[in-house]
Amino acid sequence: MSYVDEVYQRVVDRNPGEPEFHQAVKEVLDSLKIVIDKNEDKYRKAGLLERLTEPERIISFRVPWVDDEGKVQINKGYRVQFNSAIGPYKGGLRFHPSVNQSILKFLGFEQILKNSLTGLPMGGGKGGSDFDPKGKSDREVMAFCQSFMTELCKHIGANTDVPAGDIGVGGREIGFLFGQYKRITKLYEGVLTGKGLSFGGSLVRTQATGYGLIYILVEMLKAAGKELAGQTVVISGSGNVAIYAAEKAQQLGAKVVALSDSNGYVYDPEGIQLDIVKDIKEVKRGRIKEYADAVASAQYTAGKGIWTIPCDITLPCATQNKLDLEDAKALKANGCFMVAEGANMPSTREATDFFQENGIVFMPGKAANAGGVATSGLEQSQNSLRLSWTFEEVDERLKGIMKDIFAKVNDAANRYDVPGNYVAGANIAGFEKVADAMLAQGIC
Repeated sequence: MSYVDEVYQRVVDRNPGEPEFHQAVKEVLDSLKIVIDKNEDKYRKAGLLERLTEPERIISFRVPWVDDEGKVQINKGYRVQFNSAIGPYKGGLRFHPSVNQSILKFLGFEQILKNSLTGLPMGGGKGGSDFDPKGKSDREVMAFCQSFMTELCKHIGANTDVPAGDIGVGGREIGFLFGQYKRITKLYEGVLTGKGLSFGGSLVRTQATGYGLIYILVEMLKAAGKELAGQTVVISGSGNVAIYAAEKAQQLGAKVVALSDSNGYVYDPEGIQLDIVKDIKEVKRGRIKEYADAVASAQYTAGKGIWTIPCDITLPCATQNKLDLEDAKALKANGCFMVAEGANMPSTREATDFFQENGIVFMPGKAANAGGVATSGLEQSQNSLRLSWTFEEVDERLKGIMKDIFAKVNDAANRYDVPGNYVAGANIAGFEKVADAMLAQGIC
């Protein structure tokens, strides 16, 4: 049995009942095999893969809070501090009923390589809770966030662990979390990113993941001898990433024709009108179905099916494993030639294999959606310098980082004789930097 296979089996045996974590580890290790095999003695002796796949620390705690009826509620809170070889732990907090240790470990593991690709000094981490902010009053969200941070503040800091937002954690939640951190620690520091502009936040942070996705998509298209203008694009999701990916794609001349949420999707052959979407999702916090009520050319369909819409490019921007093999086949049949992931592992392993085996250019989320954490890193830099850069300055830095990520991914794929395999390229490019740092720092 190879070293890679041994380590994967060890992960499965030591982490039972964690399918998302198993999936993420297997996908990464499979594509790293060509690197590991060339350096097996060195990596095996140092226990490198065993250390890479075992979090440095997992913090689990209860979160008691009082709802508007005066009843005490209890949620579970987590922080997975996965790897600090190249910098302080960095990764989002997710508040969603689906949150569990397996999902956070998969996200934290992916974050190690994603952060490495940005070129910024950030390690990998992730955290969150099974708390659902949907339908809660502002007072209830504040009560939960304050209780959550009362425990989390013991384990984070500007030079230790810098959480950001994720699903269910936007500007409102970050504000409440930061206020409680400051209140308890008496420190005004860049411990959270995604903050409001009035207290240390960065311009472009709201748009960063979506814009970054389009910036790397432009590089993919250039490499394929194409351009974004005139392409028809389908985007799953209708949250922050999807909205701003659609915005930048439209600015660059593409036609975005579909968006979705957990209930269904809207198709507008005339092109999605983003001002209406923003009003529904960002102001009213409504459902995407309302778009079809407001726009005569749009049609709403409940349930799955967004991947059956004819398109040139697909951008999955929802949660993990929402695009499966049948969806991948439907995309191919309907003309899709390029896929870039705006979310963390939104495509199943079977779907990603199908894309690669059938000539569909595919960029995994750890590279394609790194714009969010890259701009979080830029927010950290601004906080440390006590400066605030302009929108144009941050956007230009973001564009440069995404262009550099594509170059690293493409170079790694070419160096290991798998040209065009951006899954392998992203994993290899991210891994090499982390592995070198781990070896240089000894056994820790």
